[in-house]
Amino acid sequence: MACFGRTPTEFFCHIVLLDESEFPIEITKSTKGFEVLEKVFDHLNLLERDYFGLRFIEKNTQSRWLDPMKSVTKQLKAGPPYLMYFCVKFYAADPNKLHEELTRYLFFLQVKRDIFQGSAPCEIHADTLISSFILLAELGDFDYQSYTPGYVSEFRFVPKQTEDLEEKISDCHKRLIGVVPSVAEYMYLDKAKWLEMYGVDLHLVKGEDGVEYFVALKPAGVVVYHNKTAVGTYLWQKITKIDFKGKKFSLNVQGKEDREYVYVFYLPNKSACKHLWKCCVEHHAFFR
Repeated sequence: MACFGRTPTEFFCHIVLLDESEFPIEITKSTKGFEVLEKVFDHLNLLERDYFGLRFIEKNTQSRWLDPMKSVTKQLKAGPPYLMYFCVKFYAADPNKLHEELTRYLFFLQVKRDIFQGSAPCEIHADTLISSFILLAELGDFDYQSYTPGYVSEFRFVPKQTEDLEEKISDCHKRLIGVVPSVAEYMYLDKAKWLEMYGVDLHLVKGEDGVEYFVALKPAGVVVYHNKTAVGTYLWQKITKIDFKGKKFSLNVQGKEDREYVYVFYLPNKSACKHLWKCCVEHHAFFR
C-alpha cells in the first residue's frame, strides 16, 4: 500500500536574539514579516519597536532585511526550518536618550556585537576603555580575591584581542571601582556612539571613475569612503531623491544656494543595487 506524505502547513522559524538565545515560532506560507516581528516584540516586552528588524542570510551569503509586508517563506529561500536574526536596524544618534531601559540594553548588546565582529572598529585606547565597561557591566567591581590574572581572556571584545590589550582592559577595570553595571552600560554607549563606524550599514560600490568606494548609511546621512577615508558626506535632510535603475544607484543632494547635485554609483548586480536603494530609502524616511 502506497503512503503519501502530507504537505506541511506550518514551518519552524528560529529567531536568534541579541543575547544569543533563540526564540522559536511556527509560521505558515502566508505569514507576513510584520507578524513575526510582533511576536518577537511581544516576547521581549519591547515598546520602542521602530529601531529593530529581522535579518536573514541569502544563499549567496548576503545579508538582507526581512520585508514586514511580504510573506516570510517567499523571502527566505533557505529552509524550513527558517533562521533569522533580531538586530538593531536604525541606530539612534544618541542611544542613551532612548526612553526605555530595555531598548538601551538591546543597543548595548548590538554595539558590543558590532565591535567584536569588526564592523565598528576602535582605536586601541577606545578598545581598552569600552571593553572595560563591558567587564564592569558583566562582572561588577574588580575583586582581587575573585579574579585571577588572565580573567579578561575569558571574554572576547575585539577581533584581534591580544594579551597586552587584555592587561590594559584589566587595569582600566580596576580603576572603575564603584560604578554600577547600569551606569557602565550608559558609559559604554556614550563612548561607542562617537566611533566612526557606529551604526553604519556599508555597501561596496564603484564610482563613475571606476574606483571602488563604500557607501555608508549612518544616523546623520550617507557617507562615501575610499580607503577608509570619508570623501563625501550627504545629510539626510539634504537628500532630495534616491533612485536606481539596473546596477546604477543615484543620489540627488541639495547643495549651496539650492543647487542640486547628482552622485552616481554602480553595484555588482541589479539585486545588490535594489537592496542599497531600499536600505537608503528606509533610512531616509526614518531619520529625516
